Amino acid sequence: MKWSRRIGDALVTNIVESTGPTHDPAVLFKGMMDVDEMAAALSRHASWLAPHHYIPSVNRIVVTFQLWVLQIGGNVVIIDTAVGNSKERPNPRMHMLNSLVMTWLEAIGAGPEQVTHVVNTHLHTDHVGWNTRIIDGLNVPTFPNARYLMPRADFDHFKGRLDAGDRQPSVVSLIDSVLPVVDAGLVEFIDKPFELIPGLSVEMSPGHTPGMINLYLTSKGDRGVFCADNFHTPLQIAVPELNSVNDILGDQARVSRRAFLERVADSDMLIMPMHFGAPHCGYIRRGGPDGTFFFQPERSLQSA
Repeated sequence: MKWSRRIGDALVTNIVESTGPTHDPAVLFKGMMDVDEMAAALSRHASWLAPHHYIPSVNRIVVTFQLWVLQIGGNVVIIDTAVGNSKERPNPRMHMLNSLVMTWLEAIGAGPEQVTHVVNTHLHTDHVGWNTRIIDGLNVPTFPNARYLMPRADFDHFKGRLDAGDRQPSVVSLIDSVLPVVDAGLVEFIDKPFELIPGLSVEMSPGHTPGMINLYLTSKGDRGVFCADNFHTPLQIAVPELNSVNDILGDQARVSRRAFLERVADSDMLIMPMHFGAPHCGYIRRGGPDGTFFFQPERSLQSA
């Protein structure tokens, strides 16, 4: 499935690899709240979380894995590359996928030879998979003409863990989905804010991982931001102190999340996270049930 919208002169498309009510809140937010507190928080916000972001009847958070594609000024930029096909992963939902992601990419003019930039906002497994694909039994760069950009702090963190013998999924995925593009000489490491292409700026947003980044887009007065994993679900917009179990630097994640909310709330800036349910993007508004923030979904989308 693909969804598209215009931001000024930019065409932005998200390719959905998978989506569904897959995550138990008690697992996703393990250690953050007790069972009763979590149930109360979900109940307070169920009126706008359900049914696209939370399914009360099964008590599951809807989580999406996807790629964002930005086409502007002759550039074709992929922002995060999801899980990828034919990757051996311990999580059954990620193991040896056989999705139509590549067909969708080719259909929108973002095939392997056409992509100019690949940006990994951070280096967790579900954000690097399509960096490579298997050809003749080897993991090779999927987009050979692209500049691959990734946070230096993340690479140093996960490579250090790999070298120390850590075999957690987001460490092992470096072997098949990150190191091959590094070894091919296609990678540029990010360690400070800069303008990647005209109208698209990189900003640091550490916490979820040591080096995670956001990308801010401006075109003809319209604005959007690819905000990676500042949030896994809109519930974290309403309850910004709520970290996911995957936030590596918990205190810093809360600082970055709160700063992001204050920056974009009640603006016309379209937020484009990685894991929200349909329609996958929208706006942050003030004045939710707790008097803080809530998520307003984007309505003017085209799907196929």
